[in-house]
Amino acid sequence: MKKIAQHSFELTVFVGGATIMILELTASRVLAPHIGTSTFVWTSIIGIIMASLSIGYYFGGKLADKNKNPRTLSFLILGASLLVGLTALIKDPVIVSFGFIEDVRITGIIGTILLFAPASILLGTIAPYSIRLSLEKIATSGSVVGRLGALSTIGSIVGTFLTGFFLLSYFGNTKILVMLSVLLALTSLLPLLAIKSPKIKTAAIIIALTTLVGHSLMPPTINALTLDTSYSDVMIYDTTQRNTERPIRILQMSATTHSAMFLDDPDELVFPYSKFYHLDKYYVPEPKKALILGGGAYSYPKEFLKRFPAATIDVVEIDPKLTELAREHFDLQDDPRMNIYHQDARVFLNRNQEKYDIIYLDAFNSTYSIPYQLTTIEVAKMLEESLTDDGVILMNIISSLEGDKSKLFRSEYHTYEPVFPSIEVFPVFSSTDSDMVQNIILAIRKTTTTPPENPLEYDTQLNNLWTKSIPNDLPILTDEFAPVDQYVMEVLKK
Repeated sequence: MKKIAQHSFELTVFVGGATIMILELTASRVLAPHIGTSTFVWTSIIGIIMASLSIGYYFGGKLADKNKNPRTLSFLILGASLLVGLTALIKDPVIVSFGFIEDVRITGIIGTILLFAPASILLGTIAPYSIRLSLEKIATSGSVVGRLGALSTIGSIVGTFLTGFFLLSYFGNTKILVMLSVLLALTSLLPLLAIKSPKIKTAAIIIALTTLVGHSLMPPTINALTLDTSYSDVMIYDTTQRNTERPIRILQMSATTHSAMFLDDPDELVFPYSKFYHLDKYYVPEPKKALILGGGAYSYPKEFLKRFPAATIDVVEIDPKLTELAREHFDLQDDPRMNIYHQDARVFLNRNQEKYDIIYLDAFNSTYSIPYQLTTIEVAKMLEESLTDDGVILMNIISSLEGDKSKLFRSEYHTYEPVFPSIEVFPVFSSTDSDMVQNIILAIRKTTTTPPENPLEYDTQLNNLWTKSIPNDLPILTDEFAPVDQYVMEVLKK
């Protein structure tokens, strides 16, 4: 019987360690559609869950000293199961209820406290309570603590890899939370193996089965076009464009509308900023080879192939699932002139040996999180090496032109300035309202010569040219220091 009890506590702490990490990583996907996945969001999640675990460790130990009873541990685990299941039911309306808060740091902290702190506190009680139940002799207390502590940590390691490499890629966050809740309900039976009373075991089995039945009756999640990939949560839905009432299909990623396609004309560009990419022909009338960093729904790669029938394009998209979705829902067709690389854009640039006439940098079209590793002067130098002498880089940034909300634009502009002699700025929506947060296209070149193409074709874009000086009052972004999350915070403020 002692062996059974010992192994039951070992398995309990292992599962407890695994569920803690599964819950923490899943929390990022629960919050992402509402506040993104920036460093601030991750800091909120990690900090709050660590604080919750500390509370659980403390009170779990005190409770075990006062009431050394496997039944208590069983009910603590069952309580965590119910709280995780409740989170699966209420997560979206809870986060939406305080969506009026502008600061994502505050939103992240509140969201994590309300949705994940209660369950994390109870999960924190598992290890100290299990250790106390396992202790029989002072002489062997060190080995007991070490063994159960190691098993809890191994469980956390397994939970981390299981979630990152498998669960998030194949299941939505709601399903993961439900499965986690069921796992905890079953785990709540383990401590009762140390009790000899058959009545207690029977009662626990009934409670656990009731929990399982309750979860089976939960309303199904609508996952028709909502899924989690290895890199982001994705939603695809059909709606109508406000100003034209035309039907469009939207690709949304981590709280941001990423791409769109007209359903009545899949070849036409939807977003105004993407039409500013037509400046590519103004700067390079006859490109042979182009590169686009960020594929999404592949709106512009398709447009490029249509506009330049003799050219080829390389598309770097980190998420292969997005490419699959673009084929299924956004009319992406295989083309021998388009090469797709499922790779991190920075890794691609680190290894690239090719030269391109046009480079489109479209990886910054999120107002919640920006891949800082693509904003730095080190990347600017790599792009300079990858660009032909007469080529152009077209970069899309979301920022304002002046004021506190322009920090991202100003810092990026002056990061590229030491590397490239020519940078022209084109605000997409307004060249007069400098405080407006909008798409801003930077046309970056190695040469200052006037483009050969007839500018009359590009009046719409060229008339928006920003000619005012840009203050150089922020540090150049480097791999060592790139506070882009802080600059994005300014953009998000109303």
